[in-house]
Amino acid sequence: MTRYIVKRTFYALVVVWAVATLVFFMLRAVPGDPFQAMLADVDPEAAVALRHKLGLDRPTYIQYLLWFGRLFQGDMGNSIYGSNQAVSQIIREAFPRTIALASLAFIASLVLAISAGIISAVKKHSLLDHIFTLAAFLGLSMPDFWMGILLIIVFAVRLHWLPAIGYVPLSKGFWPWFSHLLMPAIAAGTPFSAIIARMTRSAMLEVLKTDYIKVARAKGLQERTVIFVHALKNALIPVVTVMGIAFALLMSGTVIVENVFAIQGLGRVLIQGILNRDYPVVQGAILVVSVIFVFTNLLVDILYTVIDPRIRYE
Repeated sequence: MTRYIVKRTFYALVVVWAVATLVFFMLRAVPGDPFQAMLADVDPEAAVALRHKLGLDRPTYIQYLLWFGRLFQGDMGNSIYGSNQAVSQIIREAFPRTIALASLAFIASLVLAISAGIISAVKKHSLLDHIFTLAAFLGLSMPDFWMGILLIIVFAVRLHWLPAIGYVPLSKGFWPWFSHLLMPAIAAGTPFSAIIARMTRSAMLEVLKTDYIKVARAKGLQERTVIFVHALKNALIPVVTVMGIAFALLMSGTVIVENVFAIQGLGRVLIQGILNRDYPVVQGAILVVSVIFVFTNLLVDILYTVIDPRIRYE
């Protein structure tokens, strides 16, 4: 198992390097540069001097080698725009907001989805099953930005229960932090909740048909024990795969929700960097996102062995 983890970690680092390299060269392959709009009304000599100062007048491969060398030292570079702030500092400020939003959305969607999936499977074709199925289809059909706008209209504008926009750190109190993240978390987590609920239902239905479940019931075990100890544990293997992908997508896919609720998270930083052609910011943000994706997949593979001890990686 240890050998497998070391091997997968090595491959994960190779994938992260490939993604970072591809992004680096693709950004520079796009026509234009960051200074065309920023220095449109400035003397062209100023633009030339600034390009030289930032090293953007050098050959692309030289820029890549310099950037990669600094990256090994933990230096992601500085933002081209604003106050020349370090990219690592920008990401350090944005990352806690994104992980708080993604974690809250993930936990809420997980609790609701697995509960709904179990009930739908146990009460197959009942009224509750039909209600949860309809709710899942509605959750999949509604875009997260539309859900966010609806939540703002109802709970912020009409009822005045929750703040419409912004983010408050947890250090300023649990309720201010939670109240600012509740609506964004619901908007971001609803589609994933619907997917996990349907996956849980399908997996549970397959497991409930198996012989060992029939034997467990024939032995006189309580239905609760059969469902939660024997059936759910074996049904979780395909669900865990979806859960891992969902969390990785939430970490990198909250761009629209962060913009709707004016949360300066990692997704919003990435979008602003792309719009401004801020090379260091885009490269740093995508590097962090790729690390999250790759190592989440590794964690999911390890969780398989925890859920089912029969699975071994040799």
